[in-house]
Amino acid sequence: MKTSAAPPGGTVVVASSGEGKLSQAVMVGRHVLRADEPIAAGGDDLGPTPHELLLAALGSCTAMTVQMVANRKGWPLEHVEVHLRHGALPPENGGPGTLILRDIILDGPLDEEQRRKLLEIAEKCPIHKTLTGEIKIITGLVGRGSVVSGGEE
Repeated sequence: MKTSAAPPGGTVVVASSGEGKLSQAVMVGRHVLRADEPIAAGGDDLGPTPHELLLAALGSCTAMTVQMVANRKGWPLEHVEVHLRHGALPPENGGPGTLILRDIILDGPLDEEQRRKLLEIAEKCPIHKTLTGEIKIITGLVGRGSVVSGGEE
């Protein structure tokens, strides 16, 4: 895997891993993850797909946000689990677009008000806000050390 010098903090670097046909190394600070496509889609199934990584971001953010609020309030949340899947949003529901189904399991002797509040909090996790807010992606083609094109709005 060929990469540039260490990226500045907050930058995620994705580069061909050199393993398999489509596999990518995903570098986040000192952590290295792998992404790939399933064999049926032309990959080697060496890691989660990009959509699965997106769902993982939403699920982990949801669970952490719910856990953080429960801890702060001293609520008896013993375990939180988030199950996610995605697919196409049907035309009758506003499609075309993407539909994400998120099921949250809250274990522990929580009362109904606490459960309702934690569900409300789940809707406010930072990744949920990012995905449901306006997103603008500006793409540039960068050569090693200099911008070749792109980056204009």
